[in-house]
Amino acid sequence: MLADGGFGQPATSNYGVLARHPLVLYFIIAYAGSWLVVLPYLRFGDGAGLLPFSWPVPFAVSAALAPFAGPCLAAFILTGVIEGRAGIRRLLRRIVLWRVGFQWYLFALVGIPAITMLGAVVLPGVLASFQTPALSLLLAYPTNFAVSLLIGGPLGEEPGWRGFALPRLQQLQGPLIGSLILGILWAFWHLPYFWMPEWGTPKDSVLDIVWFVLADIALTIIYTWVFNNTKGSLLIIILVHASNDAFFINQLFLARVVAHSLLPFVTGFVALAVLLVIFTRGRLGYDHYQQEQGPDDRT
Repeated sequence: MLADGGFGQPATSNYGVLARHPLVLYFIIAYAGSWLVVLPYLRFGDGAGLLPFSWPVPFAVSAALAPFAGPCLAAFILTGVIEGRAGIRRLLRRIVLWRVGFQWYLFALVGIPAITMLGAVVLPGVLASFQTPALSLLLAYPTNFAVSLLIGGPLGEEPGWRGFALPRLQQLQGPLIGSLILGILWAFWHLPYFWMPEWGTPKDSVLDIVWFVLADIALTIIYTWVFNNTKGSLLIIILVHASNDAFFINQLFLARVVAHSLLPFVTGFVALAVLLVIFTRGRLGYDHYQQEQGPDDRT
């Protein structure tokens, strides 16, 4: 399923294995690089960890480094090996590709929070638990967004997931199947975090893991649609990802289903993902993406 590169320049004799199996090697490096950084924080049911001593590096530091040590590093290593300096330059250009329609910035900054809100208010008892946010909370949102953008996951993750893996998966499997594969692999990359007390995502039961996987699959479909309609702009994807991470919906509604569950995210994002699949007939803007790519972008 992931064996054939089918993307980029032909394999060279010096790097034949890397060039022939870029996706398999990408996911191996992405997982291994990140997990090595964060596994010292893993805790079992009895409170015991993998190490016989307390890890001295704060969790926040390692969590910020993990995306760069995994998905980001894997993307740049394999791009450099397969496509050389020209490929690295193309990848970097995507990260700063800002000339897209203004509506995509609105979708990132306003649309993602709105979808999350809609996913919450349709759940029983949630709307009645709404509380007007304090001014300090509203003013803190830009700070949360900036922190998530610069030292959170998006900047480190997206050059890999959407910058390296998604174009190749779309070419091999098509946009919908490729997104489903990427969504599952992206979700399970987070798996060790469910046994780390410091991670703030709800993780009290197996159902929480199920909700998380469903949310990541739905988000991947949405991200693919955004990516394909913005000429492959990783900047917009990073903004969308940061917006999702930074939004404080659990401080707007007191209902337990919002404060202690990912169900509002699942409800909103799955609904949008299904609509996108229906209205694009599963293409998710891929035809538009192919038309927009010039010769220098067809890596």
